[in-house]
Amino acid sequence: MSSDSDIVSRVIYHPFSPLIPMACMVLVLAITLAGIHLFLVFPAEKRVANLEGDWTAARDRLVHHREAKKIRDDLTQVLAVFPAQEDFVPLALGITDEAKRNRVGLPSLSYQVEPQKGELATKAFFRGAVKGRYEDLRRFIHQLEVAEELLFIEDLDVARSGGQQRDPVTFNMRIATYLRR
Repeated sequence: MSSDSDIVSRVIYHPFSPLIPMACMVLVLAITLAGIHLFLVFPAEKRVANLEGDWTAARDRLVHHREAKKIRDDLTQVLAVFPAQEDFVPLALGITDEAKRNRVGLPSLSYQVEPQKGELATKAFFRGAVKGRYEDLRRFIHQLEVAEELLFIEDLDVARSGGQQRDPVTFNMRIATYLRR
């Protein structure tokens, strides 16, 4: 009977002893879970974070590339509006012809080409006094503004030659344009 008393004494002195195998199993499972988390989940999360960062950087580069392409296309369209350098002299003749069609005197049209810091375009100026009736000068300025070429009237000074309304008016004009290379 001593064996029965040993069992009873063990149970009495160690009431949690039947839970030891289950506690060991929980401990083994917890260590296994921690190992899986440590060796599989953390590296996978790190790879996912790195891949998301790479994807975001690639998306940003694509957006910048598309914006640069759009800007390049817009710049090409703008430069197509500018007359070419070889069209500068015909442009001056066109302005003179337009003045004649509108009965405006353009006795001294001078021009100057001013290279710009950039390589894409050169700024050119036409200067001179323009004489005529106010209605004719207004029509001439309108024709310059709606011309196919891109022309800017940068400066315009008005002086009446006489006291009557029918007397000619003199404009000192500065017309600018950009010439593409």
